[in-house]
Amino acid sequence: MIVQLDFLNKLKSLGLNSYEAKLWTALLSLGTSTAGELSDVANVPRSRSYDVLEGLEKKGFIITRVGKPIKYLAIPPEEVLDRVKQKVKNEYLDKTKSMDSLKESDMMKELDLLHIKGVDFIEPSDITGSLKGRDKIYSHLNRMIKNAEKSIILVSSEEGIKRKLDNLNKSLEKANSKGVNINICAPHTNLKIKETFKTNLNLKNIEQLNARFCVVDNKEVLLMLMDDKELHEDLDVAIWLNSPFLANSLQTLIKLNQ
Repeated sequence: MIVQLDFLNKLKSLGLNSYEAKLWTALLSLGTSTAGELSDVANVPRSRSYDVLEGLEKKGFIITRVGKPIKYLAIPPEEVLDRVKQKVKNEYLDKTKSMDSLKESDMMKELDLLHIKGVDFIEPSDITGSLKGRDKIYSHLNRMIKNAEKSIILVSSEEGIKRKLDNLNKSLEKANSKGVNINICAPHTNLKIKETFKTNLNLKNIEQLNARFCVVDNKEVLLMLMDDKELHEDLDVAIWLNSPFLANSLQTLIKLNQ
């Protein structure tokens, strides 16, 4: 039996390797069969067939009928899909519980301590990184806002601010609930934004400043380097750095343009 390569690759999404996919599809077409027959039909080496069929049984794709010779029966695809879905859910729940348990573990406390001590020895200019693509930029902004303890300054174009508020809504609301001071700066910022947004925002209309950046806790900065008016979101570029000096300079720049 010849099975298209594209079809076999799709079966890998069910957790099957090439030999498993070939033997299972062969068994589906035959209904019930021996390992030898399946090996010939699926073009799988006989020396591997028994091991592969044993693996398929453990995964819940086939049933073994004891007898002489041993025969195999395929489980209906719909039932297999349900089993695979349940297995994925269980694995996800197990991994999530494991990750949650690590948050309060001694290991995480030691890792955090290592990071804090390590950062103390790093020059601020060395703590930098670049981001390309608006989705990555928003993801990093989310992280910065979630970790904010005192203040957030978000500066962008009018349309850019609307996009950011849509994407950062939940993170900003959580920051606001912690008492973080949030300042939103953009040209022509109006009350409509505030009315449609739950978070307590300090809106500032900055007409002369054509810039896009975020400053968190007066030390962490994300600078967007391109004008977003006619820029495709995949080409957006930003630089992140930890620099209280630059953060203070940007804060002063905002005050001068109010």
